Amino acid sequence: MRGVADGGPCPAPCYTGTVSDPSAAERWRQALESWRRELHEAEARHPPRLRPPSLAGGEDAEPVYGPPDVPGDLLERVGLPGKPPFTRGVQLNMYRGRLWTMRQYAGFGTATETNRRFHYLLAQGQTGLSVAFDLPTQMGLDGDHPRARGEVGKVGVAISSLEDMERLLEGLPLDQVSTSMTINATAAILLALYVIVAERRGIPPSVLRGTIQNDILKEYIARGTYIFPPRPSLRLIRDVFAWCEQHAPRWNTISISGYHIREAGADAVQELAFTFGNAIAYVETAAQASLDIDRIGPQLSFFFAAHNHLLEEVAKFRAARRLWERLTRERFGARTERARALRFHVQTAGSTLQAQQPLVNAIRTTVQALAAVLGGCQSLHTNSYDEALSLPTEQAATLALRTQQVLAYESGVADIVDPLGGSWAIEALTDRIESRVWRQLEAIDAMGGLGGAIELGLGKPKNPATAYAHQLSVERGERVVVGVNRFVEEQPEPVPVYRVDPALEREQVERLRALRARRDEAAAREACDRLRQAARGDDNLVPFILDAVRALATVGEISDALRDVFGEHVERVTV
Repeated sequence: MRGVADGGPCPAPCYTGTVSDPSAAERWRQALESWRRELHEAEARHPPRLRPPSLAGGEDAEPVYGPPDVPGDLLERVGLPGKPPFTRGVQLNMYRGRLWTMRQYAGFGTATETNRRFHYLLAQGQTGLSVAFDLPTQMGLDGDHPRARGEVGKVGVAISSLEDMERLLEGLPLDQVSTSMTINATAAILLALYVIVAERRGIPPSVLRGTIQNDILKEYIARGTYIFPPRPSLRLIRDVFAWCEQHAPRWNTISISGYHIREAGADAVQELAFTFGNAIAYVETAAQASLDIDRIGPQLSFFFAAHNHLLEEVAKFRAARRLWERLTRERFGARTERARALRFHVQTAGSTLQAQQPLVNAIRTTVQALAAVLGGCQSLHTNSYDEALSLPTEQAATLALRTQQVLAYESGVADIVDPLGGSWAIEALTDRIESRVWRQLEAIDAMGGLGGAIELGLGKPKNPATAYAHQLSVERGERVVVGVNRFVEEQPEPVPVYRVDPALEREQVERLRALRARRDEAAAREACDRLRQAARGDDNLVPFILDAVRALATVGEISDALRDVFGEHVERVTV
């Protein structure tokens, strides 16, 4: 542990401050009110250059905060690190004991190309893997499907078969490294591919560590890469919960994602409210199958965005932990602290990246990553500066990773747990976000929960209105975006961009056809038929998917077997 002030004593693990006596608190309240009146008069004479930063809900931030903005019992609401309500973090010593996982999102072209990028990133000091899949894989289509043409390997890696997954993971120590897979509609299939690759290496599922996103409800709400209707989709998620509880207890069975909801235009409050609304639906689905929250809770993880407003984002992460602790305890009766402790991954905000002056994106990403770390994330992806233009080049991906490493090893922010805890501004913002999320959760409950609301075409936040209001403020100059509406360069410097070689799609199709030609066709067909039959009943589908993977059935073929029974979801649009 590094000392302070040129060899002074190490900083304390966390700071708690003191609680003022009532008379002191009242003097503070009176002084603060008087100061705000004077400020209002001064700004009436000399208006601020720009409007104050807008917070979630559209209100402006206060210019200053004090003790009257943070009423109540601090020990009860803020507490201590590693203890309920987990406002200050889910581990006693947080990053003093172990840094967050540096998990850079990567995937493009074929499995071989992405495997090469994984090895490169690990050599640069990355500590976890994160896989991006192309659209055909996400939609349960093989690379040679007519609807996949032109999309193979473009926004992620193309995975159609067990052999593709083996190439993707070649040379990677699956019993030592954790792997996150951003996959939803076909999550059970991709998990099965991963498990069978490990099985072939003699690695049991009980030691595998990682996460499948597996969050289908947010696909209906914000993103659109769904296949099946909500009810059978929730059944698949339930089956994954049950199978992993028994066979892969170290695997996170879901990453309940607010990131994509935020990227679709939601504000910080909407991000949390709809994320937790989805989480409630998943836990209720599990409960219907007699899966206890204390058993599955430790395998639930979350995924949030980090945007530019540093203080609001820190407060959002702290409020999220407190909200989840209360939800699991009061609503689902969770008894163990592990089941009530919210663990989450953060990705910096892709929607804030600009094509103009793209190198400035590295600074935006740094601010957002700092918010994630100050907010106590468990793992972090930092976007590359060129992602508004293309998939990241190696140079840009390396700089994004180095951003995390500088924060971890040079900034000192990892030396103290929850270093902003006790700040009047942070605590006031944490309280405000929490109370507003509770109100939105009550509105979601009034709709009957998100699962049913989605089927009726109702379960969407007001993303377009929020995004439109944000864009108007940019175009009016009320919100400054550096390089876009202020500090513009007339002749910007060109930036190298990465382009996926079109030949990679042809290679993927040829390998897939060669696999079909040499496999035992009857065995693959029979495995898919057994899966269809199981889907018509209520058996857990994961063992049948594993058998189909062992028989070398493809992602598309397994998905088609389920399509034959479940059908496909068609969004209902309400006016």
